[in-house]
Amino acid sequence: MIAIQTGDVDIGALIAAAKKNGTGAIVVFDGIVRDDEITEMELEAYEEVAVKELEKIANDATDQFRLLHVDIIHRIGRLTVGENILIIVVSAGHRKEAYAGSRFIIEAIKAGVPIWKKELTKDGGRWVPGDHGHGKGHH
Repeated sequence: MIAIQTGDVDIGALIAAAKKNGTGAIVVFDGIVRDDEITEMELEAYEEVAVKELEKIANDATDQFRLLHVDIIHRIGRLTVGENILIIVVSAGHRKEAYAGSRFIIEAIKAGVPIWKKELTKDGGRWVPGDHGHGKGHH
């Protein structure tokens, strides 16, 4: 499952679905809104391009690390502290490939998928390039 969506994710169901034949390890990455003086976060994506980028990243990771299953779900919209932002579930025959595949995916997403976040503070808010490629409105 590769998706950009507003709704939350049932991580337990993703893990169950990732248990393909031959699976020896599943690595779950769950990126969460943390409390750094912020009250909420708003995320926007250039969805059509972002989903294609995520699919390419998933395919590259699958080929490179012999992954058996990949899920990448990136949430958009307004999220509050403690909510899930980005969930990556990968399964592989061995833990080494599962860990390496998961790390490859998160670094690739940070490097260039068109998703922006606005950190909303008590004083207002600001768009930040943050972990995701280019800042909003300028390159």
